[in-house]
Amino acid sequence: MDQPVRSAWRLTRLAAGCLALASAAAIGAGLPDPMRPPPALTAADGAASVSGLPVLQSVMLSPSRKVAIISGQTVALGEHYQGARLVRISEGEAVLRNGSEVQVLKLFPDLEKQPLSGRTSGKVSRHSQAQK
Repeated sequence: MDQPVRSAWRLTRLAAGCLALASAAAIGAGLPDPMRPPPALTAADGAASVSGLPVLQSVMLSPSRKVAIISGQTVALGEHYQGARLVRISEGEAVLRNGSEVQVLKLFPDLEKQPLSGRTSGKVSRHSQAQK
């Protein structure tokens, strides 16, 4: 192959590559981000901005540090959030205290624990094993 043919071939491959990249970007532009949190959990779109109440979004517990994410703000145990002190953090809740007012923020506020019906414990008795 001579030089003009090689140059034309390279230019054609470059143009095809650019076209492929542009079309891939156009196809992916309309897809939602699968890692984005639901709108209800973001402070700009969710319940925190609508009601004005703080929303517990995450809890991070380690032997040396306890931190809560409240309406998008990282608050360590003992620090203040909007004038209230974070006094307790557990796996499912954070407690804010402002003077005598106490506010319990639940990580899953709509989740209610209910006992299993018909069972009193997780143990299997010898009687129930014998019947099987």
